[in-house]
Amino acid sequence: MIRLLSAFCLALVALTSQAGDWPQLKLTAEHPIEGMRGGNLSGMAWCRGGLWGVSDRDDDRIYRFDQQAAVWRAQPLTFTSPPVPESGLPWGLKVRNWAAAFVRGGELDFEGITCDQAGNIFLVSEAHAAVLQLPVEGEPNWLRIDPVMVRQARASGMLLNFNALFEGLAINPAGDRLWLAAERERRGLVAIERQQSVWTCGRSCVLLSEAGVEMQPPQMPNPRALSRDFADLAWFEGKLFTLERNAFRVCRRDADSGKVERCWSYAADALVPKRRYDVPFGLAEALVIDAKGAWIGLDNNNGDRADGETRPIVWRFAAPEGGWSAEP
Repeated sequence: MIRLLSAFCLALVALTSQAGDWPQLKLTAEHPIEGMRGGNLSGMAWCRGGLWGVSDRDDDRIYRFDQQAAVWRAQPLTFTSPPVPESGLPWGLKVRNWAAAFVRGGELDFEGITCDQAGNIFLVSEAHAAVLQLPVEGEPNWLRIDPVMVRQARASGMLLNFNALFEGLAINPAGDRLWLAAERERRGLVAIERQQSVWTCGRSCVLLSEAGVEMQPPQMPNPRALSRDFADLAWFEGKLFTLERNAFRVCRRDADSGKVERCWSYAADALVPKRRYDVPFGLAEALVIDAKGAWIGLDNNNGDRADGETRPIVWRFAAPEGGWSAEP
């Protein structure tokens, strides 16, 4: 027991020493958002010539952001979802999701949004471990996903805990391979491929399953070790980018293995006193990567920032020196 405790303490010290070592992204702009009915910005994607967002409190709409002014206006696109297919989640999780939706709203609990090059939009429902497609033409439809996907994810330790299921998704431009990010306890990455009308695992759905804790960055007041997490997922130039909320960083990962290649912190500018929220964890839940930088969106749960701002916020960070593909 003493050896185990010593090993844990050494690992914790190592995490603490590394937390502030990532190169820092530079904040270039921030934009409050007006007009999101449910607030709670939970995902973003660049699609159909504009930036779109989704709220985990709204089951019947997504929002296109009018970016012409410093304060963005959310313009809703409404839709009606068909009944959700069976995904293989256990009865206990389903009941807890239903109870939470009854209290707060958002029965589908949309936590991520992505888009292929044809303009088809995809939303991930955390409550049901399902993906809804909003096609350019035609009615919304749920992807037919092989139930093996959920079974493999759960066998790897993911999707076991309430409110810790799929938190983000990304799709390749061709629209035939899709990645899902499991949030925490354990966090992980899952990939599925389109085979005619069904999305299947191929050799395996699970790319990465990871447990453990990690220290928050030193810019955080009273930093502590929190569960490793993924808050959103983005695809750019053949790579996956993960938004790691409690570590206040973005990481580039191999799309086939999920292996981390390089990370960048956004803590320095995000945690200046006027931008802090009175919560002991990160609030970033939305990520878009492009050649010039990153959009990072906050789900502030309608809470007040230190400067009094209560609206959802989107930050713009410049791309790192040398671009997102640069090596250390």
